[in-house]
Amino acid sequence: MTNNTQSAATAEKLKAIIRDVPDFPKKGIVFKDITPLLADHAAFTEAVNCMAEAYKGRGITKVLGIEARGFILAAPIALALGAGMVPVRKKGKLPYKTVSATYALEYGQDTLQMHSDAVGKGEKVLIVDDVLATGGTAGAVIALVEKLGGKVDAVAVLIELEFLNGRAKLPGRDVFSVIKY
Repeated sequence: MTNNTQSAATAEKLKAIIRDVPDFPKKGIVFKDITPLLADHAAFTEAVNCMAEAYKGRGITKVLGIEARGFILAAPIALALGAGMVPVRKKGKLPYKTVSATYALEYGQDTLQMHSDAVGKGEKVLIVDDVLATGGTAGAVIALVEKLGGKVDAVAVLIELEFLNGRAKLPGRDVFSVIKY
């Protein structure tokens, strides 16, 4: 089996475990609920390994996990890559000095923050989240990393909602997704 065939088989297997929740968080949105995947040890392991494998040997020093499901994926990926893990949180959730970025998402607007000392100048960063939708969240985190002098190597997500064209907001960026809808 080739890597592309393995990736397609992995994506289909994981897709079958993800639950659609209509009208969440508001009417008209179909939320992709990954909690059944997280509860399935084999599926969770396969998803994390697939995401981590794409970045082994690239010198990643920090893996940034975006609140909240991005934390769950970023921590084991950071361990697999021998990197530190940095939580990127919603405004007001971090106890130390922060940098902030406000962004638009498919159902509103929000602000993300991370500690001002979380990423050093020149550090190679992998941004991890559960879903790439409109690209606003990932774009905001890229801005935070660059504000601190870090270098974004890539953005890795479990799910990409291709119909929302989020990649278009991340021109020239390496974007990896395990599953595409």
